[in-house]
Amino acid sequence: MLPLPEVTPATLQYVLLSFEGPDQYSTAGGLGVRVRELGLELARQGFTTHLIFIGDPNLPERSQLHDNFTVHRWCQWLSAHYREGVYHGEEAKLVDWNASLPGFVANELVRPAAEKGRLTAVLAEEWHTAASTCLLSDHLWAAGIRDRAIILWNANNIMGFDRVDWPPPGLLQPDHNRVPLHEAHHVGPRRQSHGHTQRHPGRANLQSPGVGRQTAQAGGGSRAAALQDRPLEPRQTLEHGHGITGSREAPRKGHHHGDPGGIEPHAVEVLHNAHMRGLKIQDVRLPSDPQKAVPALAELPRADIYNVQTFMSDELISQFYSAADAVLANSGHEPFGLVGLEVMAAGGVAFVGSTGEDYAVPYLNAVVLDTDDPAEISIALQYLREHPGVATRIRKEAQETARSFAWSTVIEDALITRLKYVALRQDIQEPSAAAGRLDPGVSAPYEGEAAGPQSVEPGGPRQP
Repeated sequence: MLPLPEVTPATLQYVLLSFEGPDQYSTAGGLGVRVRELGLELARQGFTTHLIFIGDPNLPERSQLHDNFTVHRWCQWLSAHYREGVYHGEEAKLVDWNASLPGFVANELVRPAAEKGRLTAVLAEEWHTAASTCLLSDHLWAAGIRDRAIILWNANNIMGFDRVDWPPPGLLQPDHNRVPLHEAHHVGPRRQSHGHTQRHPGRANLQSPGVGRQTAQAGGGSRAAALQDRPLEPRQTLEHGHGITGSREAPRKGHHHGDPGGIEPHAVEVLHNAHMRGLKIQDVRLPSDPQKAVPALAELPRADIYNVQTFMSDELISQFYSAADAVLANSGHEPFGLVGLEVMAAGGVAFVGSTGEDYAVPYLNAVVLDTDDPAEISIALQYLREHPGVATRIRKEAQETARSFAWSTVIEDALITRLKYVALRQDIQEPSAAAGRLDPGVSAPYEGEAAGPQSVEPGGPRQP
């Protein structure tokens, strides 16, 4: 077996590719949080790290989130015309991303690092980056530096897979033992690929649950407060939570429900269905300051559903997590691990699904839902109200679980080991073995210029 490359800050840099990112404009779900927190932890460990994402058009093209962490805001000229968030104008952004990003990464990030004897680990996220990952590999092969980059493509679920140009299995040549795209979604670190990460490593309890529980009692009375943390979209079972709020038992048991809203068209349908079930909906715009937001919520009139229409900061959402009797972190089709662990880290009670949240142990650190029947939630909530000691135990064990999934642990135990494995599959050499052999006169194509077939080795193009 060839010697495995060292994975240290002196020998390797990271490049993260993701449509979502840390800007409020760029945050639509857990992906933006994941790449931000991964990048910050890599930087804290000393790795030079770059994140490229669809950025806010009003912010600088490039900025530093940490001494070692540079963020690059892509497609800003398009975002200036599509102001409603990262996925507004999605198709136009995707075309521009595929045309301009691969050459930039090859010429401006991988090549300079290779000239200094350093490798680059490229971690690409979700279906939007699949084509650009293949194109990046093409660029690197054309420039003769494909062996200077370890490329991983990671998908959390199969959404968008119909848009991916999957290479046939026979395309992989025996003498080019690299990871083809149709395998690449299996080689991302398991904890990372399922979002099993903690938003605030080392800060599992951001505030006293006793303070945050003012939120659950907003409006007075004894009610079961269920928070559903996600934009309103069809694929993540929003009706599941609304079903319990609108069930026959709801008036007697006093359930109420919180939804962080979204701009998705499905939001109108979801809220309409809730209205047709006789639920009272209160649209809410909260102050950004958590110290003001909780009293503002307490002054709201009584309602079944509070539809929060403003951006919620990490600190504020953590107060909601710890205050609610339950947080619905379930999905009908994808692992929804990030939200579940964030709830756990804040000392909340997470109601997760059965789509890959393998850290959840029923009634030890979470409630695990097996069906999409709202009655299952109702029964679980009633049980927790009747057995407060179980709820207290769940909150305590949940925080212990979240600590074991801190980013530092994920990187040290999973990511670096996986990088070494993929480096072996992709014939990546030790930096010292290739140093000095780069031809400075050869550069990768840029700004959408495709690599000519005569410049690419057999088996090289169209797969990472």
